[in-house]
Amino acid sequence: MIIRYFGKYFNFDPRLERDRRWLFWYILTMVFCLSYGLMALKEAFDGQWIVQDDARQHVFWMMRYLDPELFPNDLIADYFQSVAPVGYTSVYRLGVDLGINPLVFNKYLPPILGLITGSYCFFLSKQIFPIPCGCFITTLLLEQILWMKDDIISGTPRAFVYALFLAFLYYLSKRYLFGCVVTIALLGIFYPQCVFLASGMLLMQLIKWRGITPYLSEDTNDYFFCFVGLAVAFSVMLPYALHVSEYAPTITRAEALELPEFQPGGRSKFFKSTFWGYIFGGGRSGLLPRSLYTPVTVIFGFFLPLIMRFPQKFPLVKQITKQVAILPQLIVVSVVMFLIAHAVLFEIHLPGRYSGHSSRIIIAIAAGLVLTAILEALQTTIASSTSRQKILNIVLMGILIIAIVAYPSFVDSFPSTKYKEGKADALYRFLQEQPKNTLIASLTGEADNIPTFTQRSVLVSREYAIPYHMGYYRPFRQRVRDLIKAQYSSDPEVVKNFIRQYDITLWLIEETTFSPGYISENGWISQHQPEAEKALESLQKGVVAALTTYQDQCTVFRDERYKVLSTDCILEEDGAISDQ
Repeated sequence: MIIRYFGKYFNFDPRLERDRRWLFWYILTMVFCLSYGLMALKEAFDGQWIVQDDARQHVFWMMRYLDPELFPNDLIADYFQSVAPVGYTSVYRLGVDLGINPLVFNKYLPPILGLITGSYCFFLSKQIFPIPCGCFITTLLLEQILWMKDDIISGTPRAFVYALFLAFLYYLSKRYLFGCVVTIALLGIFYPQCVFLASGMLLMQLIKWRGITPYLSEDTNDYFFCFVGLAVAFSVMLPYALHVSEYAPTITRAEALELPEFQPGGRSKFFKSTFWGYIFGGGRSGLLPRSLYTPVTVIFGFFLPLIMRFPQKFPLVKQITKQVAILPQLIVVSVVMFLIAHAVLFEIHLPGRYSGHSSRIIIAIAAGLVLTAILEALQTTIASSTSRQKILNIVLMGILIIAIVAYPSFVDSFPSTKYKEGKADALYRFLQEQPKNTLIASLTGEADNIPTFTQRSVLVSREYAIPYHMGYYRPFRQRVRDLIKAQYSSDPEVVKNFIRQYDITLWLIEETTFSPGYISENGWISQHQPEAEKALESLQKGVVAALTTYQDQCTVFRDERYKVLSTDCILEEDGAISDQ
C-alpha cells in the first residue's frame, strides 16, 4: 500500500508491490541501507563534542538560524553562508523549524539520504537489469562505496548528489518528463554542477545508432523531451550566471599556480608532479577518483563489456535491457564535462566533481550486473557438474556472496564517517561563556573546532582556508600572514597594532607554540611566506616573542595544553612594558 501510494507521485513500478520477490529484495535492500546509516548514527552520538569534518565548514554558521546574533561581522561565516545552495539551506531551516539544532540535524540527515539513494538505485537497476537479486547487489555495492567515503555522511550539498542524480537517471530511463524536470530543478538548488551532467544526458537522447553509425533522432518526442528539460536546466542555472558574488572573482589557473595551497601537500592540493597523476590520479583534478576501487568487489564492473559477448556462458546478460545505454552515455557526458571544467578551470568548480560522482554510479551498476550473471552461471552449472566441480562452484559462490554482503565486516573503518571529536572540553566551555562578539586569534589546530563547538568566531584557521574566491581568500590569507608576524614578533608594538587592526578579543596559544618545530612541522603555516620563514628563523635564534611576555599577567584560561590571553590585558600591559 505504501509503495502504491507514493508510486503514483514518483512513478515507481506498481508491480513491485504485487510481486513478492521484488518486494522481498527491495525490503532486504532497505534493511542493509538502514543498517549502514545506523552504524554511522551510533558513531555520531558517541560523545559530546563530535562533528563531521566538512560540517565544520558548511553547517557551523547555520547556528545563526537559532540565534541571529552569532558570528557578527564574521568573514568566515558570511562567506560560507553566501556560497550555500538555497535548497541545502532550506532543508536545514526546516530542521530548525522542527526544533532540531542544525549540528544535530546534520547527523540525522545521512541515514535518510542513504535510504533515498538506495531506493532510486534499486529502481534504476530494475530498469536496466530486471532481476530482483541483481538490483539488490547493485544497490548494496553503491551503498558500500558511498559509506566508505564522506559524501553522504557529510550532510553538506554534495550529500544530496547521489539521491537526486539517481532519481534523474531513473526518470530518464522511464522517459518520465515530469520526474526529470523536477529532479533537474532540485539539482540546481542543491548541487548545480550536476545540472550540466543532466543536460548532457538529455542531449544524448537525441543521438541514435545504426550499428556503429550515429545519427540524430527523427522522433519529435525526443526533441520535445530534451527541449523541456534543457529549458528547466537553463532557468535554474540562470540566477547563478547572473549573480555577482561579493567574494568574486573566482581564482584563475594562473593565480592558482602561484599559490602553494594548490601544489602537492597544500591545503587545497590540485596540481600534481606528473601529467598522468594530474589528469587520471583522482582528487580534485583527476578523472577517476581514488575511491573508485573501494570496495574491491566493484572491480567486476570492468568486465561487463566482456561477459555481454558470451550470453551462452552467462545467460542472464540476455535480461539486460536497452536502458543499459545510460552507462556509456553517462561516461561520455562525464568525460566531456571533465574536459570543459579543465578548459575553464575553477569557473564551474573542480573537474573531478564531474567524473567522480557519476563514475561511482556506473561502476556499481556494472559490477552488480556482472556479479549477478556470474552467480547465476555458477548456480546453473552446479546441477550438471561432477562432484569435484560442484564443490568448487559452491565454494566460489560462497566466496562471492560473502564478499558482496559481508565486505564491510572486513573493513575496520566502515562506515568512513570522518567524524572529528573535540578533546578540549574545558576550553570549549570557557569560550561558550564569552560574549557573542568575541573574536579569537589562533594558529592552533583547535581553531578548526571553535566555531562549531562554541559558536564563537575565529580570525582564521586551516579548516576555513578555501581559496576559490579571491574576494574571500585574499583578506583571509592576509589575516594568516599578519597573525604569524604578530605572534612571533619581538616587538610589542606589532602585537598591539595587530590586535587593534582586527579587533581581537582573545588569543589562543599552545604550550609548544614558540618552539621551532611548531612552524617547521606545520604545512599550513609554512605555506604563508615570507612570514613563516622569518618567524622560524627568529625562534631558531632564540629571539623571545613579545607575546610570551604577557602570559603570566594576561592568561584568562589555562589547561594542560592551551592558554587563552586577554587582548585587553595585553594592550594595557603593553604600555607598561614599553615605559620600562
